[in-house]
Parts: sequence; structure tokens; C-alpha cells
Amino acid sequence: MNVVFLGATKGMGRALARRMAARGDRLFLLGRTPAELTKSAADLAARGAEGEVGHTRCDLLDPDTFAPALDAAQAELGTLDIVVVTAGLFGTQEQLESDLELARRVMTANYAHTVLFCEHARPRLLADGGGTLCVFSSVAGDRGRKPVALYGSSKAGLSHYLESLDHKHRSEGLVTLCVKPGFVKTSMTEGLKPAPFAGEPEGVATRVLSAIDRGRPVVYAPWIWGWIMWVIQWLPRFVMRRVGF
Repeated sequence: MNVVFLGATKGMGRALARRMAARGDRLFLLGRTPAELTKSAADLAARGAEGEVGHTRCDLLDPDTFAPALDAAQAELGTLDIVVVTAGLFGTQEQLESDLELARRVMTANYAHTVLFCEHARPRLLADGGGTLCVFSSVAGDRGRKPVALYGSSKAGLSHYLESLDHKHRSEGLVTLCVKPGFVKTSMTEGLKPAPFAGEPEGVATRVLSAIDRGRPVVYAPWIWGWIMWVIQWLPRFVMRRVGF
């Protein structure tokens, strides 16, 4: 498979890219830090990726980089089979409430600019027969919750968009996979108290790769978060106002 990654240099994205490299997929990396891209490309090539692992700059906060980056990926790979988006920004509710500029950047990157990137990728995938658009959202977007009011709203919008894409384009061959991780131990969550059932990037990557191969529209990782959020969605509002989850 020919795979384009936006966000393969850290955490869950790196773990997923390593698994794809190990099975011989051709990879092209997009990201904002050239040194990290170069290092990750060498790592993935050593792990078995087919051919040279190309890379180019693409900054989720700069939409002007989206089209040139995907053009470079197409020039290198030819056809695009899978586009994976794991990049995003995070801030705790306290951080975002006290720094509205940070809140603007987080919500812009996680929703508006991620959607714009997908809108650049979508017609390219459809032109090549469909393929898979795999985008990391979050369980934080499944229900309005006090600890993630701002961050969760950005992921709620993204999840809604991805579901709509799957409804609209599945018949044309485009599979849209919305990944909903729970708490995962990565650099993004470093310093935070791990939630119950916290996962590791490698376990998330295993579930996501299986979901890609099976053509699933949604996957929770770790798996137990699917059941947790099913319960949370059914709780009445008066209960949600009282709990801190």
C-alpha cells in the first residue's frame, strides 16, 4: 500500500507507521519539523518500508502547505491508497480557559485545518479509486464533558465530519475511518495523571491497523473505551453535571 502520514514522528502515529513499514508498505511523511521527519524516515526505512521513505514539510497550522505537501507525496508514490492523519494539538481545560490564543490554535488545528487537509486529500483518493482516509479524533468528542469542554468540542466537530464523509463516499470506494483513542500514554499526555484503562501507542496502532485492513468506519482504542463511551452517552444531564468525568 502507498501511505501518506501527517503526524508519524511521535506517539500513536509513529507506532502505526512502524507497523506499516514492517509489513512492507510504501510511506511518505508529512510534518512541520524537518529534523524529526528525516529521523523518522530513516527509522521506518530500517524497519522494512518499501523503497525510500520520502518526506516534506506540512504544518497543520498553515493550510498553504497542504496542497504542495500532498502533491509531493503523489509525485513520489504515484497513487495514494491510504492517508493517515494523527497530527493535532492538545491543552487541558485549565490551560485553554486561561490562554484563549492557545484555545484558538488548538480548536483551529484540530477541527478547521484538519478538515481542510482532508478536503485536499479526499479528491486525490477518489481519483485513485477510493482508498482509505484514516483520521485520529478522540473519545473527548463523543459527549459534552466538563474536563474537556474546549478540546472535546474540536474533536466532536471532526468526528461529525468524518462520519458524514463515510456516508457520502463509501459507495465510491472511499473508506473513512474515525479513530477514537481514550487516554494514551504519549508525549501529549506527559505530566497528566493517567486515566483508568490508559493505553500504550503500540496497542492503539495494532487496533487501528486492523480497522484499516477491515474497512471499519470507527474504532475505539483501547477497545474498552467503546463500552465506556456507550455508557457515558446514555447518562442523563443531571448526572453529567455532578460527575467530574
